[in-house]
Amino acid sequence: MQLTRRHMAGALAALPLAPLLGGCGTREDDALTIWAMGNEAASLPALLGGIAWPADAPPIAVQPLPWTAAHEKLLTGFAGGSLPSVGQVGNSWIAELAAIGALAPVPAYARRLLHDQFGAVVDTNRIAGKTWGVPWYVDTRLQFYRKDLFARAGYDGPPPDWAGWKAALHKVKEQAGDGNYALLYPLNEYEQLTTLALSAGARMLHDEGGRGAFSEPEFKAALAFYKSLFDEGLAPRVSMAQISNVWTEFGRGYFSLFLSGPWTIGDLKRRLAPALQDDWGTAVNPGPDGIGSAAPGGSSLVVFADGAHDKAAWDLVARLTASVAQLALHEATVDLPARRSVWTAAGLMRDPAVAPFRVQLERATALPKVPEWERIVTEMQIVAERMVRGQFSVDEAAREIDARADRLLEKRRWMLEKGRAL
Repeated sequence: MQLTRRHMAGALAALPLAPLLGGCGTREDDALTIWAMGNEAASLPALLGGIAWPADAPPIAVQPLPWTAAHEKLLTGFAGGSLPSVGQVGNSWIAELAAIGALAPVPAYARRLLHDQFGAVVDTNRIAGKTWGVPWYVDTRLQFYRKDLFARAGYDGPPPDWAGWKAALHKVKEQAGDGNYALLYPLNEYEQLTTLALSAGARMLHDEGGRGAFSEPEFKAALAFYKSLFDEGLAPRVSMAQISNVWTEFGRGYFSLFLSGPWTIGDLKRRLAPALQDDWGTAVNPGPDGIGSAAPGGSSLVVFADGAHDKAAWDLVARLTASVAQLALHEATVDLPARRSVWTAAGLMRDPAVAPFRVQLERATALPKVPEWERIVTEMQIVAERMVRGQFSVDEAAREIDARADRLLEKRRWMLEKGRAL
């Protein structure tokens, strides 16, 4: 049966309390607090309002955080001992928070919450043999493209292999005309290069995450392909700050393809001219020999270590990640559900703009799970930009990225070596 908003209130209220909720034994004024961000935080009161709690359960308080300050707030909250019971955490932050001891691992009795999920997304939450969060909603990045310009070039859409994809881009650029390009790969964004690297099978780190693997053949193949897109004039050598308005430039044909996530579907529907609404689509990423990969994203719900209401906290996570709540969250925010079954219930595979995200999520690959990762990819992209601008060859750039990554991972290597010695 397809679930609809009409079923939400009753279904949420009917969710079973056992086996995740035990007697809390807490005071009425001792609230269970959850930190959340953005649209999810705004939607939480309505979702929670449909859940029936027993008389001895703690009240629930929602504290919204802006995305721009959330990461720092989590770290300062841990340092100051003021983290809440439950929190929404970006999947790329899990490794860092687990490393510093801020998170409680998913207990055995709650591991059933990980069923019916995308494997690569769950994998982002697994570190050192333990799982630290339960996916709440998911995303990834794939291609948004101009269907009309690809059709004029003789293509139904972007081909799935690198050679065919590049050939199509050359023809699309011819159709776009002088001064325009086939694709936008902003030089200050690392997601495009990491997507190519994952599609090539690059692991990027080795030695238990203690050293860079950017000089290995897989990453160098991706790096060389990335460079060729600029060398052959398919992409402009610009940063995102040099693009006045992405929607305007996409609409006028300055570029015909770019990489982004599911949030862009709504942006295009709101911002692109009405006459162009039938002229854009989404497609999975290309790989060396066929459909490529991507990094899984989204947010997970975590229970913070040393917090109160342990059983009640995991029960709240269970309720917010249950299928009916996932569907309610999707309807409120258009977030992509973490549970596969909800895609069917919501009819998402019938939406041609959304369906490719399901295909891409099934082929996603978790990025290296080390706390230093975001700093490493920032350095990677600095070097890659200099390579594109002619300062490094591919081999020189790969070695330079390895050197920078190894410097950032020095403390990790020391800790790994100390652990082996013990």
